[in-house]
Amino acid sequence: MMPSLFIAHGAPLLAVENNEYTQFLNQLGDSLPRPKAIVLFSAHWESRVQKVSEVDEYDTIYDFGGFDPALYTIKYPAKGSQEISSEIMDLFRANGIPFDIETRRGLDHGAWVVLRLLYPNADVPVIAMSVNPALTPEEQYKVGKSLAALRAKEVLIIGSGGTVHNLRAVNFADNGQVDTWAVEFDDWLAHHLHTWDTNSLFKYDSLAPNAQYAVPPYGNEHFVPIFYAMGAADDNKTAKLLHRSFRYGNLSHSVWQFGE
Repeated sequence: MMPSLFIAHGAPLLAVENNEYTQFLNQLGDSLPRPKAIVLFSAHWESRVQKVSEVDEYDTIYDFGGFDPALYTIKYPAKGSQEISSEIMDLFRANGIPFDIETRRGLDHGAWVVLRLLYPNADVPVIAMSVNPALTPEEQYKVGKSLAALRAKEVLIIGSGGTVHNLRAVNFADNGQVDTWAVEFDDWLAHHLHTWDTNSLFKYDSLAPNAQYAVPPYGNEHFVPIFYAMGAADDNKTAKLLHRSFRYGNLSHSVWQFGE
């Protein structure tokens, strides 16, 4: 059985950096059973109706500006899998999840930065998926849960985002200090993930300390992929924190494994 993962994709610079977090993701790709395919929900692809990619080979999208020019030369030419895309559509139909098919969109940096660190040769088929921040956490969890059967077919399900992601609060000078409010929120989250306390997690915005800073009301799209990934392991309710660190004062680099 393949686990599902939540992976923080951090800033685009991770694609060209060599640090504690990039080294961890390199090692994680080597330590996981090799997947037949990867289904990835990216915070950088928002849609009101669930999108399912059916792409033969992906272009690389540079959905950022003002960074190292080397970033704009990176290509991640992953291929898709019509077989897995079709299975996803069947599962969505069976579970009453509305969806649309996307046949042209490439991989945004929420997808390719993570995938390139895990599987640098772009040799694992990918099915890119959108997220809908307007859904309730329960509904996002249900979307992930509907895909749980894929884990038994060697498909790795990933939610790519960030548990603490407030770009108005980051300190790009990065003096090594971590803001207390970010740690308090992430500690609360870790406790309730470990105990699979969905009743509390689904009300994180009112229950978690500093939730309005960690997941600002103007942008929850980076947080919600965790519910898609968690739902995909509803049949094996276990959560394990594989890595946690912070950059720029409060931007979280966390990796959670759900299921076994």
